[in-house]
Amino acid sequence: MTDNLALKTAVFDSDAIRADFPILSREIHGKPLVYLDSAASAQKPHQVMDALMSAYTDTYSNVHRGLHFLSEASTDAYEAVRQKVAGFIGAPSPDEIVLTSGATMALNMIAHSWALPRLQAGDEILISIAEHHANIVPWQMVAERTGAVLRAFPMDEDGSFSMQAMTEMTSEKTRIISISHVSNVLGTVYPLAEIAKLAKSVDALFVVDGCQGVVHMPVDVTALGCDFYVFSAHKLYGPNGVGVLWGRSEILADMPPFMGGGDMIDRVTIEKSTYAAPPHRFEAGTPAIAEVIALGAAVDYVESIGMAAIRAHEQDVLSYAHQRLSAVEGLNIIGTAVGKSGVVSFTMDCAHPHDISTIIDRDGVAIRAGHHCAQPLMDYLDVSSTARASVGVYTTKSEFDALATSLEKVVRIFS
Repeated sequence: MTDNLALKTAVFDSDAIRADFPILSREIHGKPLVYLDSAASAQKPHQVMDALMSAYTDTYSNVHRGLHFLSEASTDAYEAVRQKVAGFIGAPSPDEIVLTSGATMALNMIAHSWALPRLQAGDEILISIAEHHANIVPWQMVAERTGAVLRAFPMDEDGSFSMQAMTEMTSEKTRIISISHVSNVLGTVYPLAEIAKLAKSVDALFVVDGCQGVVHMPVDVTALGCDFYVFSAHKLYGPNGVGVLWGRSEILADMPPFMGGGDMIDRVTIEKSTYAAPPHRFEAGTPAIAEVIALGAAVDYVESIGMAAIRAHEQDVLSYAHQRLSAVEGLNIIGTAVGKSGVVSFTMDCAHPHDISTIIDRDGVAIRAGHHCAQPLMDYLDVSSTARASVGVYTTKSEFDALATSLEKVVRIFS
């Protein structure tokens, strides 16, 4: 395949970028694929797939354990990804980058290794009502075992973030604040730097679920002021089964391991084990070697385009999407916060989201329909589910024209 990266250095070339993603050229039900489900999982450019295949065909061997050529080559490529990711998110050191199976594992790791040993009855964990289940259930599990209390602050009616509501629910009892960078349903971008100041004022740990943030905009964890930032590779045009936990070095050093086994140890005897320093302390067992290397290729890919350029493109498409979809009869957009990112969630007066998704699939249009792993938000909004169209680096305005045309067909069918 022709490498199109050189074409993107001067201008944002949508055609060249789309050509990097082989799946976008296929047809569904005899119609061109219109992929508007990137918030669930992004498609993969050939640069990432080539890196994944090369890791298996050219250098594959287990890491950290062998002294032969393949093991050393594989280890070097694997460990180089920490440096890439650290630079990508502004982390001070690659030793603060823990490689996980995904953001869900990363959040569970924080909950069990940091929170569980520290929280006591009456302590409070503060989240927003719009959190993904992965940023709710681990904290519920910790609360059940420690007697801590999980609290959720509301969003404004239009889906905007309410600093006032959050501040009113923050107190000296607040030990953890854990929120999304960007809501996966509303698209609301949270003011992380401002929240970091609030967390610091009450000496609370500040955790950020960055799954919908790091893919859409530049991220500098040092400037944001958080203590942890987590994300998944598969939303960043990388492979499944890999994620990143960034944590401040002094916090990681004070945390016990999440899992036991090989590669996370210093010395093992029958009576006792001592553990490796972070980040390896938190990486028990054989990792997803080739997939981690492909994550590095995904970081290279988006950096070759530029996260600022990606955000500008996506914001332009998202603005057009709001305009185009608003013209569809009986369509109600859920979440209209200024500066929102990534997604357009909506309902239609005439049809259930599942029916909408099923019908437009016949036109080759792929969107998500359901509660989006955000059932408390659905309850708060008094809806059972929504349809959701989401954007990526390869999304075009014409794809939202195709979506709108299909939705107009839904109106005709159900009216």
